[in-house]
Amino acid sequence: MIISKSVTALTVIAFATACGADTSRAGGGVAAGIIGAATAPRPYYGPAPVYVAPPPPAPVYVEPGPLPACYWTRGEPVWNGYAWVRPRVQVCD
Repeated sequence: MIISKSVTALTVIAFATACGADTSRAGGGVAAGIIGAATAPRPYYGPAPVYVAPPPPAPVYVEPGPLPACYWTRGEPVWNGYAWVRPRVQVCD
């Protein structure tokens, strides 16, 4: 592949010289531009990268502990603006 690029570059330079390309008007950059264009790497047109999702995390088992003993009872008396009420509250040990 590199040899064919070199041959292509040399062919283009020879053709530009034979055609009489004037480097004085181009600022001396004609040959450098031709060589750069001829030897530039070609783009890669391979398959697109594929996203692979990571595996799901392993399940974690947590053994349940003893359930708390809860019960309902009447709370402290509260004035609601009209009367004293005792709200129901849940108490858990």
